[in-house]
Amino acid sequence: MAGSRPQAFITGASSGIGEAFARRLAREGCDLVLVARRRERLEALAAELRAAPGVEVEVLPADLTLEPDLRRAVGRVQELGRLAYLINNAGFGTLGRFHEAEAAGQVDMHRLHVVAAVALTRAALPGMIERRAGAVVNVSSVAAFTMNPGSVSYCATKAWMNAFSEGLYLEMKAARVPVRIQALCPGFTYSEFHDVLGMDRSAIPKGWWMQAGDVVEESLRGLGRDRLIVVPGARYRLLVAFLRAVPRPLLNWFMLRYGSRYRRRRT
Repeated sequence: MAGSRPQAFITGASSGIGEAFARRLAREGCDLVLVARRRERLEALAAELRAAPGVEVEVLPADLTLEPDLRRAVGRVQELGRLAYLINNAGFGTLGRFHEAEAAGQVDMHRLHVVAAVALTRAALPGMIERRAGAVVNVSSVAAFTMNPGSVSYCATKAWMNAFSEGLYLEMKAARVPVRIQALCPGFTYSEFHDVLGMDRSAIPKGWWMQAGDVVEESLRGLGRDRLIVVPGARYRLLVAFLRAVPRPLLNWFMLRYGSRYRRRRT
């Protein structure tokens, strides 16, 4: 990518929040590197975005749970000399008790949410620190603030993502480096995530569903204010405040009584 425009590296860019980030950052004047498993979806999005004058879009098909693909992605991040945004968005969920779920899927979730985020962030930060500019957005979840029976790995990896982001945020502050770190914690968002999960959307009231574009707008506003944790939507901010305030034993009792029932209906 030749030129002087800032660059954004977005994983899970073929749909949902990742696609919304791609569209929004292209409008903001960024060149893009789009990463996802589905080449045809990436190519279609790239062709659409390239129609705007001056926008350069690179497609990098990769399954970040696979070591060779992750190495390629890491190498590409290290080559980007104007990287302004790293969006660690790729992710998936499963339903079912941990001891009954397919083992490979549970391991892959940790590889994607944890290992890939670590590797890509480690590749991106040295250049951002040297340029004294840039932002890392780790797309976490409201699920990070609780633990739900039937979604153990998902909640655990998202909680890790928040803790990882907090540690990086403190390191940047301690080093007095103006590189922004954010854990973006959306709730239910219209995307293919829940279709792949096999979840019945009608079980959730419509008022709790958000548009991916609105989630991205709140993320970028949060970056402008240097906010570490961004929870899009007033309802979800109230929910997270409640989850943080409730004593953990009481919260665990509630999730055991009600969360596990919800999961059992869908396993």
